[in-house]
Amino acid sequence: MSEETIAPATEEVATAVPAVEEPATETSTVGESTAETPTVEESTAETPTVTESTTEAAEEKFAKSGKRSKKVIEETEAEAERKAKIAEKRQAEESAESKPAGAKPIARPKIERRGKNYQNAVKGLDLTKTYAPKEAFELAIKSSYVKFDASVEVHANLAVDPRQADQNIRATVSLPHGTGRKIVVAAFVPDDQAKDAIAAGADIAGESEITANLTKGNINFDVLVTNPAGMPKLSKFARTLGPKGLMPNPKSGTVSGDVMKAIKETKAGRSEYRVDKQSIVHLAIGKVSFGADKLNDNYNAFLDSLKSQKPASIKGVFVKNITISTTMGAGIKLENSVN
Repeated sequence: MSEETIAPATEEVATAVPAVEEPATETSTVGESTAETPTVEESTAETPTVTESTTEAAEEKFAKSGKRSKKVIEETEAEAERKAKIAEKRQAEESAESKPAGAKPIARPKIERRGKNYQNAVKGLDLTKTYAPKEAFELAIKSSYVKFDASVEVHANLAVDPRQADQNIRATVSLPHGTGRKIVVAAFVPDDQAKDAIAAGADIAGESEITANLTKGNINFDVLVTNPAGMPKLSKFARTLGPKGLMPNPKSGTVSGDVMKAIKETKAGRSEYRVDKQSIVHLAIGKVSFGADKLNDNYNAFLDSLKSQKPASIKGVFVKNITISTTMGAGIKLENSVN
């Protein structure tokens, strides 16, 4: 082979060598991309900011309801601030010099705080003394100062617990001389028996008439009497009659197989009494116009009825004390003859 032939070949190889260096240009491009890497690192460095905002958002999440709800938490914080302010105010007041306390006011005796008529009425009474029943009624009548015919009431304080079923005293008594007040009696009986009920002394009678009045909310009677067959019909009016104490009850004698007899007894002066939450029985036994003798008879009838109601679980004292009083009058203590 000639040298000329080899030379061009060599030149071709030499010329080809620079072409081999072209990857270096690519390398520089890669270097440039590598140089841009810090930008990625910068974005990576910014990642904690995103994490902090996510954490704050997680901390600000509240429950929709309950103790962890936003409203409850805000109210709790406000209440804590309010209590802190009150505590600071109290501390400031305690630290400040306290003013000297003034003289204690002198309270007048209870009797001096009553009206003049009451004071004049009790001048001749010893309210700490116990009297015999008849003498007590005479004093009560004499000390009544009102301008109308006052009622005379008896109040018996019992040694019972009304929360116990067997000690919840409730009964009726027929007073020999009545109570002195007009009682309006309604008889809830079939319409065909209404005339007989009116003849027995009822003021209102008949199922249709009473039902119509109760439906309208009109209660124009003091006592409602019926038979066992009428109770289911009256049950729908229990919320109206019950709170007023007008719902018929076998214990009070207003539910009876003989309605006509129940009407006569009610009109004659049968009264219901029951113990209240303070273990006291209250009953009106007549009017001042009755006189001491009639009042004493009614009182004895009440005592006999009360004695019969003594629960078997009460072994000792049944009646603690008994007091009588007139309307707006003073209480006069009676000798206790029950125990």
